[in-house]
Amino acid sequence: MNAARLIHLVAHRGNSVEFPENTLPAFVSALELGVRFLELDVQLSRDGVPVVIHDHLLARTTGLPGSVFDHDASELASIEAAETQRFGARFSGTRLPLLREVLQLLTGRPEITVFIEIKRASLVQFGHDHVVSQVIEAIKPWRAQCVVISFDLGAIHRARRLGDAPIGWVLEAADDHSRLKYEALQPQFLFCNHEKLPPARRLWQGPWRWVVYEVATLPLALSLAERGADYIETMAVRDMSAALRGLRTPP
Repeated sequence: MNAARLIHLVAHRGNSVEFPENTLPAFVSALELGVRFLELDVQLSRDGVPVVIHDHLLARTTGLPGSVFDHDASELASIEAAETQRFGARFSGTRLPLLREVLQLLTGRPEITVFIEIKRASLVQFGHDHVVSQVIEAIKPWRAQCVVISFDLGAIHRARRLGDAPIGWVLEAADDHSRLKYEALQPQFLFCNHEKLPPARRLWQGPWRWVVYEVATLPLALSLAERGADYIETMAVRDMSAALRGLRTPP
């Protein structure tokens, strides 16, 4: 019970079990289920606009050849991202969203926070300064509710320098080498796949808060909370939110 009260649930690419990932319906569903923390991925379009998509290649979620980098934002906004391999024709008409379109969901909802992951492919394609500056510019109206995160240390260093949004580092591994870096950086958030955490050890404490992802079961969530995780990130939003509500509901 005590551990359950401490867990914050993060919707990984929205409610991405039931809806195409990183789409407006996935994020709306997560919010309707009572989730207050969303996570999404951004790549830059050819003309430098942040687009919400995980892969820079279009094939997996849209079924089309080519890359986000081949298209301007106006073209990408008309592309269907219905994940037909998973859902068939169920979500026909669901489009690739621009970052600013997703952030519009925050209007009048000050309790909602969005973790925005800058993907490495865009950093390689366009350069750190350009990508980070475009993301920082896009989030300005909602910056109090946004956290800029990345696997790339250079990206979050620049995010801290260019804007006043909090930052988070997504760890490749929670080892001593990484610990030296994040103790120096002192980000507000640390993200890590639960499989890459040191086994059965309490998470290192500091001015950051831990977000542990790829969590799909309540027992795993509770064990991570006992080790010091503050947030649990999941694609199984409906099941995890219901399980946590059940623990918090008095008998």
